[in-house]
Amino acid sequence: MAMHLRWLSAGPCWRAVRGACGELRAYGELRAWAPRCAAGRLCRPPGTACREQSRGLGYGPPVGGGSRLRTRLAAGLAGLVGLAAAAFGHVERAEMVRKSSGAQSASPGRPEEDDELARRCRCFMAPPVTDMRELRRRPDDMKTKMELLILETQAQVCQALAQVDGGARFSVDRWERKEGKLPFSAMGVSSVIHPKNPHTPTIHFNYRYFEVEEADGNTLWWFGGGCDLTPTYLNQEDAVHFHRTLKEACDQHGPDLYPKFKKWCDDYFFIAHRGERRGIGGIFFDDLDSPSKEEVFRFVQSCTQAIIPSYVPLVKKHCDDSFTPQEKLWQQLRRGRYVEFNLLYDRGTKFGLFTPGSRIESILMSLPLTARWEYMHSPSENSKEAEILEVLRHPRDWVP
Repeated sequence: MAMHLRWLSAGPCWRAVRGACGELRAYGELRAWAPRCAAGRLCRPPGTACREQSRGLGYGPPVGGGSRLRTRLAAGLAGLVGLAAAAFGHVERAEMVRKSSGAQSASPGRPEEDDELARRCRCFMAPPVTDMRELRRRPDDMKTKMELLILETQAQVCQALAQVDGGARFSVDRWERKEGKLPFSAMGVSSVIHPKNPHTPTIHFNYRYFEVEEADGNTLWWFGGGCDLTPTYLNQEDAVHFHRTLKEACDQHGPDLYPKFKKWCDDYFFIAHRGERRGIGGIFFDDLDSPSKEEVFRFVQSCTQAIIPSYVPLVKKHCDDSFTPQEKLWQQLRRGRYVEFNLLYDRGTKFGLFTPGSRIESILMSLPLTARWEYMHSPSENSKEAEILEVLRHPRDWVP
């Protein structure tokens, strides 16, 4: 199983190593990014620059816009967990074998060593990036809440996959960006899982939070993220389960959110030169800054809680499926399309590649380990390969 975690933002990097199915890599990179627009305003990351209007939960996108896994599944998990705005003056490494060894607790004898925060952090794969004393000092600050949600999500997803795999091992690296402090904070958790078995779909999720301090001292904030599925072959039952789980998470915060964010996802993951989507969609949103930080955070929290129930059942269902060389070939061709989208259109990848001091290896961790291109390849009419292509060219509504 190969897992990759990358962080999009200025401090530590996480790397998970050595799963039962092969190498497990998890990279994280924090970067601060603060070039100026021509008018002198602080530019936002690609896709958020010079917003003419804010977007909230009621605002949609613009129009137009041993173990079974040991033998059957190799996953590429690209996770982004980033926290910028400060330079972190230390490098740490820890290892996880199935179960986290826990975060570093406070010094013995301190009354806070067994408080709620310490107990929560023991479940993480690594200690928080921010000093525990600082987290205790500002428990209601959104940066604190989001950092803890990021590390919690990272641990829960990796542990869920490790449990299915039965032999995954993780190590944790922390990397410090040399460029130092900038008036920009970014943090998020992102993952791409590329299974070995062509009947187990690829998943991508990314949930992030930004704060930008402008020249006049005003602070802007917004959330972004989403979750989408990329199967090699169409399984309607899987598609309905995945979309229904996401819809249930969205519906807790408003009945109009899922249809808006589902369309936004279909529009965003469009490979224009191929005339097809990267996968069968999910949800996608960006620049959410209303009605309030707390309300948008609770929505993002619901979305992160839907990751495991939306995907892990599909892994368990298909990881022992048999497959033919022809099906493996089709998977590799589809992964070629995945590479095309990520390198040519994905805003996060472009943002990373053009950010001074960024860790290129981490940015490219979302790519599959192998992919293939064949000249003028076209599937046979009425084949399973043609079936999934039809869905990618004409997105469907999977749940009412």
